[in-house]
Amino acid sequence: MSKRLFVSVDLDGLADEIREIQEPLADLPGVDTVDPEGVHVTLKFLGDTPESRLDEVIDALGQAVESADVEPFEAAFEGYGVFPSLDYISVVWVGVGAGSDELTRLHEAIERETTAIGFDAEEHDFTPHATLARVRDARSKSNIQGLVREGDPAVGRLRIGEVRLTESTLSEAGPVYETVESFPL
Repeated sequence: MSKRLFVSVDLDGLADEIREIQEPLADLPGVDTVDPEGVHVTLKFLGDTPESRLDEVIDALGQAVESADVEPFEAAFEGYGVFPSLDYISVVWVGVGAGSDELTRLHEAIERETTAIGFDAEEHDFTPHATLARVRDARSKSNIQGLVREGDPAVGRLRIGEVRLTESTLSEAGPVYETVESFPL
């Protein structure tokens, strides 16, 4: 058996604010908003991982969080962005202002420890963000471009005190997340 795993910082307590900034995206054709209760900053996607490797992964993540030497911090979630570009949009996200340096340090330490035990390195530079919506096709491209260019939402600030190893189970209603292990900062 394997588990579909990722490492994240969750935006617990900001679901109402996330829902509010998703509102302009909610009814756009070809756009699927994510459940505001599950919005998070992914520090590393591990993918399908054999259960037999779980202890090894937990040990590596504990070492990574310790070596990152990041104390609990406050992060500000603000501003819209897209991946990969405004010309071809597949994801709409909210960015991180204050706290992005700490998130980047955590990501780099997690990347170092997980690649050392055989996980693939990330192919893209790390941009601290939380996904708001996935875009299936280009029908709403101009609406999203306008929103990103003109909108600058301030979602809120959150005290980040832990990193989580999370299992994602795909269902027809969307992914279901369950915390496997927490790593206090």
